[in-house]
Amino acid sequence: MGKRKSNISGLARFVFEVVQDPRPQPINQSPEASPEGKAAASRETGDDGRGDDVLDTRPKKKPKLHTGLLGPGLEKYDETGLVPFYTDASQVPQHLQKYFSQRERFFSLYSSGCLLDEEGWYSVTPEAIADQIAERCRCNVILDAFCGVGGNAIAFAKTCERVIALDISPVRLALARHNAVLYGVEDRIEFILADFFSFARTLKQRPGRKIDVVFLSPPWGGPSYLSVSPSKTRPTPSAPIALEDASEDTYPEYSLSSVRPVHGTELFKIARDITQNIAYFLPRNTSLEELSGLVASDGASGSASEMIEVEEEWMGSKLKALTCYFGGLVAGQELIFNA
Repeated sequence: MGKRKSNISGLARFVFEVVQDPRPQPINQSPEASPEGKAAASRETGDDGRGDDVLDTRPKKKPKLHTGLLGPGLEKYDETGLVPFYTDASQVPQHLQKYFSQRERFFSLYSSGCLLDEEGWYSVTPEAIADQIAERCRCNVILDAFCGVGGNAIAFAKTCERVIALDISPVRLALARHNAVLYGVEDRIEFILADFFSFARTLKQRPGRKIDVVFLSPPWGGPSYLSVSPSKTRPTPSAPIALEDASEDTYPEYSLSSVRPVHGTELFKIARDITQNIAYFLPRNTSLEELSGLVASDGASGSASEMIEVEEEWMGSKLKALTCYFGGLVAGQELIFNA
């Protein structure tokens, strides 16, 4: 991973709710079709179905119930059927074809049953990159402010004692938990249906809960973020984010004003009220001048001596994104981690 360092002188109600679908119900059978019904019929007629007038006293085999993608014992976490699970490229919509070809990069256990909604296909962090970020963010408690389908939360659960995973979509939150079960780390993750801003306000009101690191991976504004200059055309807020492959010398600088749902600078300030230690996942063409300004504009804690660290996230020959580290996550500034 390449690194660039720069010295620089910055839902309306919070809900603790774990999304959980009801357990699958057994298929209804007519009395005659059930094993008990057949046994009763044979007792009444003396017919065991073989043409003999002999009562069959052998124990009946219980019908096997479908256990979904997670297997027996995990039905309450299984979201099979909530979104399509693609096993072949012929099943995949044309606009998702290139993302499906990278499915094992997104989740190494994809073939075991990982689930993604449409936005998840565009936005999930490739597993190798998520693991790299998680290693840098080792701590007791980390807050994943926009967890999506769980790529980063799963990685954090491998290196942190506790992960708080937020999302405003009950579908994506359910998929994130489903995927975490596949990786065997769901017991380390607290899945909360809430928006980051309400959660941050609640933390102010209840200051007893300590969070060591906040990870920010907000929507970037749409798949066109590489080719459209934010200063000329504003991407649509509803568009999903994307980790695209493009020539590095063909796109303009990305502005933090294109971050959703609020300006990227405002988002950083809210996170900084929670902890000094921020990991900010952003497009690879993000303006470095704006990144420097994040700490400079942070009147509560910024100073001329504070540094940020910008890590380039590469996969093969492709630069995928930047992760910007602040506070005690920066090499050489570890002493302010608990400040």
